[in-house]
Amino acid sequence: MNKSIYFIALFFSFQAAQSQVIMSLIFGDKLNSPNIEFGLEGGANFSTISNLDSDYRTDFNLGFYFDFNLKNPSWAFNTGVIVKSTMGAKGVAVYSLNDEKLDAVFAEGSIKRNINYFNVPLMIKYKFANNIYVKAGTQLGLLSTANDLFHKEYDGDDVEYKNNIRDKIHVVDAGLVIGAGYRIKTKYGMNLGLQYYYGLVPLLKGDDSPDQYNRSLYVTAGLPIGRAKAAKRAAEKKALEEKKAMSEN
Repeated sequence: MNKSIYFIALFFSFQAAQSQVIMSLIFGDKLNSPNIEFGLEGGANFSTISNLDSDYRTDFNLGFYFDFNLKNPSWAFNTGVIVKSTMGAKGVAVYSLNDEKLDAVFAEGSIKRNINYFNVPLMIKYKFANNIYVKAGTQLGLLSTANDLFHKEYDGDDVEYKNNIRDKIHVVDAGLVIGAGYRIKTKYGMNLGLQYYYGLVPLLKGDDSPDQYNRSLYVTAGLPIGRAKAAKRAAEKKALEEKKAMSEN
């Protein structure tokens, strides 16, 4: 039963990701221009929670990005939305569920804490001549779901129980983010990057809650969508304007 629920959740996650990819492929060229680059970005993220006895957990991230070129072509404003971005930690100590049977089952188990956000990075990006870039700024997160997944091997089977903890987590998260990457030397390029998030908003609600904060390292690949079509459309428009100007003269 638990495996069925897991595969159903996984299916809908991939469906959402697939929908995002399809929409980007359809409208990508409309969002690109000589001064704006739009694309898809995704990869792996390694997250933990500070001041909590736990280990890093691994998940994947997926979103879209915009690079708005500034007056100096070496500088850009980088933003977007990380639609799929699970933070949290694994190896969290088991606590009481106020149920004798459940407490007995998971007494020697472990917890994986899953906290899902819609994250919006807001960064300034500097591009070097050798195609390396660095960026820094802030990131804002809006809480989607949060749960503790209890796990234990019991009588030869994997037993799991999901405890909803959304009401214990602050709805808004925010912090600092720094990153660096490399632009692969192709006509329209692919970005390979690292990005580290340092949360500054306490994770848990309540004045008596411990000061715990999100930490996450992102390893990403970004691919411009529709840039070739956008460049072709801009070139055709320029050629038409030049032809029109010549005919008027």
